[in-house]
Amino acid sequence: MGAESKETKKTETKSTVKDSVFCNLFGESKYLLQLYQALHPEDKKVREDDLKTVTLENIFTDSIYNDLGFVKGNKLMVLVEAQALWTANIIIRALEYLVNSYRRYFSENDMDLYKSKKVELPKPELYVIYTGERKTRPSEITLSDEFFGGEKTAVEVTVQMIYDGKKGDIINQYVTFTKVVDEQRKLYGRSKKAVQETIRICKDQDILREYLEGKESEVVDIMMQLYDQEEIMRVHDIGVAKDAAIRAAVETYQECGMTFVEVVKRIAARFVMSHETAEKEVGECWKD
Repeated sequence: MGAESKETKKTETKSTVKDSVFCNLFGESKYLLQLYQALHPEDKKVREDDLKTVTLENIFTDSIYNDLGFVKGNKLMVLVEAQALWTANIIIRALEYLVNSYRRYFSENDMDLYKSKKVELPKPELYVIYTGERKTRPSEITLSDEFFGGEKTAVEVTVQMIYDGKKGDIINQYVTFTKVVDEQRKLYGRSKKAVQETIRICKDQDILREYLEGKESEVVDIMMQLYDQEEIMRVHDIGVAKDAAIRAAVETYQECGMTFVEVVKRIAARFVMSHETAEKEVGECWKD
């Protein structure tokens, strides 16, 4: 399979994960309320209908990234991302999410930025729930510090980092759930047994218990689909690496003055493939 068709396959497979536990959980208003209360315990009067979801999606690339944006009344826009990989690019994504979420908010509320009347702009808060290893991580990261050596620029972005939450709150339960998932996957691989054990352990330890009891079969389906997706992407990445290696080898052999026939024989032997397959692969890389 050529590089172009594999890239097409990668693009297609990214969209096959329809849901994640994060999105499924916080797509429900009662758990979204618990998330807001964990972030703002001082707000004792907030109700479920005070919160409106603006964005809720997951993106599958090298890992799964969850994006949640919601508004509290017209005063506050909260953007939360959950991920297990540490990168300063979190800040860039947060800025991108914020702009996209504002755009949706303006559209849904029929606000015209080109009129003279000043629009109502909800105050933004940006959070990342980091589920990877804590090590030594900061409580917040900023665009200026990470990308411009602390120098202030026309745009500043500050992201609050959340690692464990407070014991028993919905954030703490979600992070603990992800850690149990990882532990069981190490024991049983990407299997239904790993998912079932995760759910059993979490219910026994009162971790997302109500959610898991009400949606056990749905969570199993979500997790199994995710495992299938991870396997597809793993195989895809192996294929891409092989394509790159074949292309590099063909270019090297060609630069050494070998004929097309000689290169085909070399590629067939080196990558353990039939003459016909090698001929096709070399033909796709051959420079006239």
